[in-house]
Amino acid sequence: MICDKQKITPDNTGKNVKSRLLQILRQKKEPVSNEDLGGKLEISTESLKKQIAELQDAGYEIITSKSGYRLINDSDFLFPWEFPERESKIHFFRELSSTMDIARDLAQKGCPDFTVIIAELQSKGRGRLQRVWQSEQGGLYFTIVLRPDMAPSKSFRINFAASLVLASVLKKLFHIDAKVKWPNDILVGNMKVSGMLSEMEADAGRLSFVNLGIGVNVNNDPGEYEQKATSIKKLIGKTVARRNLLACFLDEFEKRIAGRSLDNIISQWKQAAYTLGKHVRVVTVQETLEGLAVDVDENGTLILKQKDGTVKQVIYGDCFH
Repeated sequence: MICDKQKITPDNTGKNVKSRLLQILRQKKEPVSNEDLGGKLEISTESLKKQIAELQDAGYEIITSKSGYRLINDSDFLFPWEFPERESKIHFFRELSSTMDIARDLAQKGCPDFTVIIAELQSKGRGRLQRVWQSEQGGLYFTIVLRPDMAPSKSFRINFAASLVLASVLKKLFHIDAKVKWPNDILVGNMKVSGMLSEMEADAGRLSFVNLGIGVNVNNDPGEYEQKATSIKKLIGKTVARRNLLACFLDEFEKRIAGRSLDNIISQWKQAAYTLGKHVRVVTVQETLEGLAVDVDENGTLILKQKDGTVKQVIYGDCFH
C-alpha cells in the first residue's frame, strides 16, 4: 500500500502491471507504442492509459506522443511496485512521523513476517535513548516487521545480523570499507553511515514480533546535524539508487535469518567490528562510562575495561568512539 491510496492493479500472473510496465520502458530508449505495450502486458488500451496516468501522477516522467510512451527520467522511487517480489508486504509513505510507529500498529494487527514500512521523509525519526534521527530527503528510512521463532532473550542476534549484512552489502555495492559499531551502527572510518533501532513484543515466553528500524544516509547530507556522520554519496562522490540498495539488503538479510539460529552471529560480527580495541564512551540510561572496548560476549554485551582496571558489562547504550 502507499499513503496517498493509489490503487495497485495486479495482472493475471500475479505480477503488478506497473512493475512490468516500468521494466519495459526502462529497457527502451525510444518510445514504445500502445500496441506493443498492451500486447506485452495483456491489457486494453484504456487500462494502459490508466496505468500510465497513475505513474505520471506518482512522479514518473513519462512522455506521451503519437509514437507511444517513453520514460525520460528514472527517478529513485520506493513504491511497492518497485519491489515486485515483495509488493504485497511493502508499505510506502511519502511522509510520516516514524516508520517504527506504523510498524508497531501493523505488527499488533497481525501483519505477515517481513512486512516492510518505508518513508520518504520522517518528521519524528527515532534513534537509541530517545534521540532524534534526522530523516531528510535522499536518505533511506524503513522498518521491517519480523516474527522469528526464537526466545526473547536471543532477539539481540537479529540486530547484530542486520548490521553485519548491511555492512557487507555496502562493501559489495559501493566498495567502501564499512564496519560495524556496537551495538548496531555502520561506520566508514569514524563516520556514521547507518543506525538501527529495534522494538519487540513477546507473549508466553516467545517473540510475537521484532521491529527493526534502519536509517541509511544515502544521498542526503547528515553533516549539518551530526558532525560524525556521512553519506554514501559523499563517500563515493555520486548519487546512488536507494531502490537497489534496499532490494539487495532485504534479499541478503532474509536469506541470512531464514531457518537459522544465528548461534555464530557474534563471532562473525566481531570480525567486522570497528569498536573492539578502541577507547569509547558509552551512554546508558543510568550513567556514562569510558574505557577500552575489549570484547562483546555471546549475549551481545559490551565488555568495557575502565581506567582503574575495573571491568564493566554494558547491555544497552549508545557508544561513541
